[in-house]
This record gives sequence, C-alpha cells and structure tokens, in this order.
Amino acid sequence: MLLSRKFLTAFACAGLAACVSAQAPVTQPPAQAAAGEPFSIAANPLAAQAGLNVLKRGGSAVDAAIAIQAMLSLVEPQSSGVGGGAFMTYFDAKTDKITVYDGREVAPAQAASTMFLDASGKPLPFDTAVVSGRATGVPGAVKMLGLAHDEHGKLPWGSLFGDAERAADQGFIVSPRLERMIHADYAENHAPDVIAYFSKPGGGLLHAGDRLVNKPYAEFLRRLAAQGPAALYSGSTAAKIVARTHAEPLAGSMTMADLANYKPIKREPVCGRYRVYMLCAPPPPASGVGLIELMQILENTDIAARGPNDPQAWYLFAEASRLMYADRDRYVGDPAFVNVPVAGLIDRAYARQRAALIGPVAGPPPPAGNPQLALLTGIDATLEPTGTSHLIVRDAEGNVACMTTTVESLFGTGRMVDGFFLNNQLTDFSFSPTDDQGRPVANAVAAGKRPRSSMTPAILLTTDGKFAGAFGSAGGNAIIAYVAKNIVASIDWNEPMRQALAEPNLVARGPNFQGEVDKFSPAILEGLRQRGIDLRPGQGEDSGVTAVLIRNGSIDGGADPRREGVVLTIPR
Repeated sequence: MLLSRKFLTAFACAGLAACVSAQAPVTQPPAQAAAGEPFSIAANPLAAQAGLNVLKRGGSAVDAAIAIQAMLSLVEPQSSGVGGGAFMTYFDAKTDKITVYDGREVAPAQAASTMFLDASGKPLPFDTAVVSGRATGVPGAVKMLGLAHDEHGKLPWGSLFGDAERAADQGFIVSPRLERMIHADYAENHAPDVIAYFSKPGGGLLHAGDRLVNKPYAEFLRRLAAQGPAALYSGSTAAKIVARTHAEPLAGSMTMADLANYKPIKREPVCGRYRVYMLCAPPPPASGVGLIELMQILENTDIAARGPNDPQAWYLFAEASRLMYADRDRYVGDPAFVNVPVAGLIDRAYARQRAALIGPVAGPPPPAGNPQLALLTGIDATLEPTGTSHLIVRDAEGNVACMTTTVESLFGTGRMVDGFFLNNQLTDFSFSPTDDQGRPVANAVAAGKRPRSSMTPAILLTTDGKFAGAFGSAGGNAIIAYVAKNIVASIDWNEPMRQALAEPNLVARGPNFQGEVDKFSPAILEGLRQRGIDLRPGQGEDSGVTAVLIRNGSIDGGADPRREGVVLTIPR
C-alpha cells in the first residue's frame, strides 16, 4: 500500500537491529566518549560503519566522509548520493581554522529564468517540475569531496570505496525506513527508474528485510576509485547523465561541458557569537546566516530560563523563527549573482531589533527587515522540499568534517544513472523570477547559478578557538529550525544530546506553524493556542539531526531518533 505525503512522517524506524544489513551488524555505543576519541556519525548504520572503518585504518575525517557518502548513495538513496550536492564545514585541529567546501549544484549554462514556468507564465506544479529533466543541476558532491581530499586526505582516494562497492555488489538489506520511502506516494515514486530499481524479480516492490543488489553502482564505484572524480564528470557516466536529463518530460539543457566545467568553491564560514560559543556555518548560498540570525534573536529572549515544559519557550522559538525565515527567504541567494547582506543579518544590534518585534500573541507573517546594506528584492516563493542527510566525523588528529548532503527530495528526480539517482536541486530555485510587483527575487534561476540551500552544517568553537561541537540536519527549509531547536535544547536547556534530539520539532515560517503535535503535551499545545499558534502536523521526511557537544571533557553525541543513525567511536 502506498503512503501519502502527510502520513509519511508518522512512522519511525521499528528498531535499530532491523535497520542494519545482515552482513554488517553494528551496535550503538554509549553516547558519551572521551573528547579526543575519533567518531563517525551518520543517518544510516552501514554508512557510519564505513566511515569508522576508514578511521580505523588511519584515515582522516575527510577520507571517512567520502566513504560515508559512497555508502549513503546506496543505502539511503532517498536522501543523498553521488548524483547530488553537499556543503562541508571542516575544522582543522592544527590551525583551529574552519573552511567551508561548497559542493552545491549549479544550473546549466543554457538554463533560463523561465524554465519552471508554463506556456502561460504560471509556475509549474511542483510534482511536474520535480521529475523533469530541467530539475537536475550539475552534481557537486563528488568534485567537492575530491578537492577536500586533495587538501586533507591521508589514505589514497582509491581505497575509500571498498565497503560501498561490496555492499552494492553483494547486496544490502532494505531497512524499514527505506521501505517506507519505496512505498510512499510522491511523484518520484511513480518514475519508471524508481519502480524498476525497487521491484522484485517476481513482481511487486521491495520490503524491509529484502536484499537489494546494485551491480551498476558497484561498477561505477570501481571506476570512481580508479579514475577519481573524472569518472562522473567525463566519459560514459557524464554522457548518460546528459542523456537522462534530456529525456522528456520537460527536457533539461545540461551538456558535457557543464559537467566538465563544474568547480567546487572554498569559502570562509559565516560566524557569530551564541552564549559562550562562536557558531560557524556555510555562507550563502547556504543558510548559515539564517541559523546565526535565529540564535542571536533567541539570545535576546528568556528562552533559556524557561525550558522545554513552558509554552512561552516554544512560542518564542516560533516567533523568532518566523522573523529569521522572512529575512532568509528575502535576501539569501548565490552571492555571485546577488548582494546578500550577510554582515547586516548577523549584526547583534539588528538581532535585538528583530527580537523586539516579538509580541504577546502571534500575528500575521512578519515582513523581512532592513539589515544594513540590504538591497530591495522581491518576495520569494521557493518551495524547498524535504530530503537530505547529515554526517559528522572526527579523526584521530581532532579534525572534524561536518557535512550535509542531498539529492533534494525523495530519490531526486527519480531518474537513475549507473546505479545512482540524479538530483532535482534546481527546484530549490524560485519558480517565478519576479514577485507580484515585478521585483526580481534573490533566488531566481540563472545560468551557472547555485540555488539557495537550507543546509547548515555548523561547528561550535570555544572562546579560544577550539572545537566545541557540531550540528546539522536533513529536512529542506526546516533544517534551520531543526538545528536551532537542538542547539537550544542541548545548550540552553542543558539536556543530554539524545534527550535534546528527541524533543518535538516546531517549524514556523510565514503563516505556517508545523510540528510534531503528538509529541507536545496538551498543556504546551493549549499554551501555544492561547498565544495565537495552532500547531499542525508537519510534512516531509522529518528531521535527521546529528550532533555532538563537548561537555566536561567528554563528547556527548547523538543521531536523530526519527531516523536510523548511530554514533560509532574508536576508544583510545
């Protein structure tokens, strides 16, 4: 039976043991580990184990992240893969320097601002656009990981894909979560490639406990190991990507030159103070600036003193979120194409001004503010579906790779090449290049442009610049709220990470107040209603936070209980 979108989030993994391949069992160790111990955290046990195996061989955090991504592309194809993009926030333990590696997809050179409009100039229905050839951006994750490996890898590139190759070649056991995605009722589930890949030889779709073999992906990984990133960006795989995106409906315009010319970008992080920490995350086109703005708005409230059992705390979180999203949606886009007022958005005086707008009762959606150096832009209408995965790795030298990776929504466009799905990342652009008043929007489509991303792989530093923690999540535009909730719960409310991760989610953006209604107490829900917030169930794949925080000389880490993730460590 197919599951509708609105019911998809109501299910959780039936049990960790059922989520793990029979040939590679892993166990969840204690969440507390010595602060110097290497660890691997990912949203799937097989992926976390692949990362840990690399660390055991003396690999670096980046080496392990590559192994994790290769495995995620196989065992969690609904969320991320080598056909998608990623942002990595990297902490160098020797220099205490943070570098952001931008592997965001880009629009092909022939992309047009009207590519997601119909013949009458109206935006295409999302379910039409998401499975189209136009939805796929030039993949960035593999070249980004190649650049990071050039600079921070210890083991040979070709030695990092063995676990994923074997799992693809021999097969892995379908987990309950993957089963739910296979049997969901998204537009992508009806794509021919999705149906063909997940169908049993005798008919019907795969279920949890079935073995899924992916020989084409195993062969691709062998070429990727031998040839490096060129295996994807040139040759037979590149030609197949171009052909698959040119297929109807709504053929795209990607060329071999687009793939060959893709370049990842090294960026400086955007950083701002929160409590006793420095919080750093990727700058635009990612949404680190939104996360920092939200945390600084909350710092001007008494949310920390109230705690999770006070409806006023959740009210403050919701109203601060709406203020942040109004700004993020209005101003953030690809900085190569639009002026993003980053400094103004994270200015502490501006945060105080925004916090002062929080009244006793929720009102209409707040408009965007006017941060310093902001230029007038149109009101954005980007949809940003849910999806994505997040991982955190720390190696024996203390280097940390905090990476959010995605093919966008469920199975990307549903189009497959060499055993992996192609992203639908270009649907992260605003379908309309202008707003109702004719003003250009910051996140409009343009050739060579990177769509705005909600991804916020964040790293915390102590006042003397040492690693203090890391956070990140899946979840489309809700990512910022998911990460912020866990920062509040673990730092402000001083909850152990697993407890913080289990706290209910609340996402407030514009007129919409969505959350895990069944996880909030009746008193909280009634208190929110008295303050003008009628919380409704959320949509999409739900959160997928992984997080660590240094507490009293130990690492307090966890993976979101809503998914299948684990924390694996190497005891010293």
